[in-house]
Formats: sequence, C-alpha cells, structure tokens
Amino acid sequence: MSLQPVRDFFAANAPEITVIVTAESSATVALAAAAYDVEPGQIAKTICIRAGEVTALVVMAGTSRLDNRKFRDRFGIKPRMLAGDEVVAVTGHPIGGVCPFGLATPLPIYCDESLRLYDEVVPAAGATNAAVRIAPDHMAKLTGATWVDVGQIQADENPTAKA
Repeated sequence: MSLQPVRDFFAANAPEITVIVTAESSATVALAAAAYDVEPGQIAKTICIRAGEVTALVVMAGTSRLDNRKFRDRFGIKPRMLAGDEVVAVTGHPIGGVCPFGLATPLPIYCDESLRLYDEVVPAAGATNAAVRIAPDHMAKLTGATWVDVGQIQADENPTAKA
C-alpha cells in the first residue's frame, strides 16, 4: 500500500491537508465522486504516460480525456499510456490510487487546465479508497507541476465553473 508515502508527503509539505480514507472504493471517477460527494469533474485523475524516453504524470479533471493532438502540439510527440504494472513500478501507487504525491520515482508532473474549472479538486492519495481535497493551484505548487492544456472535456459534462 502506498498510503504512507502520501501521508509523509503532506506531513512534510502541507500538514493542514488531511488524507481522507473511506470504507468504499474510490478507484474510478464515478466511485470517487459518490464517495466524496463532488461532481465527477472535481475528481482529479492522474494518468501516467510515456512520451519518447520521458515518463510523466498528467493530472486532469475526471471528465476530461487526454487529447493526443493537443499533447503532440505542446510536446512534439504522441503520448503512450503505461500499462498497470509499469504505473505501479514508477509511481509506487496502485491503479485507482495514482496521484502526484509521495511518488516512488521523481517524475515530471503536468496539471491540465481543466482542473481550474473548480475551486477544489479531489485527487487520489495513494490507495483505492484514499483522497485529499485541495485547490488546483495549491496542488500544482506542492508538486512542482507545470500547467498545460492537453485535455478535452467530454461533451456530456457541464462543470460548475468558478464564479
């Protein structure tokens, strides 16, 4: 379980943030939205990609998908999603618990602009039933993430935008 490295990360970098552990799984966007009583878009999903020789994390709104054209325009290469065992090996987190905190390996982290539709997002926290509540800009600052526009919000989603 990779919950402890995430707790250690927050203890060292943002002790005001509490890791929330639920009895039910929050391993998918739908399960997480129900478990934490938020809109699906507020679930900050973390995907692990490889672009050439670089492995990186992209954190985006739960209702967004990685847009390969935007990614290629931004980085000059097409991304490839890592297989589950590769994700666990580089992040130290299980599928459904992958997050940009307490990583087993230092990785470049990118936050997609789709997260900025919300004042608060809920990324996983190293386990399939753990998460944190955090402002997107605070998450980016804590993780040293770079903001990018590589996501595509799904047409059926109508997020609540900031006022």
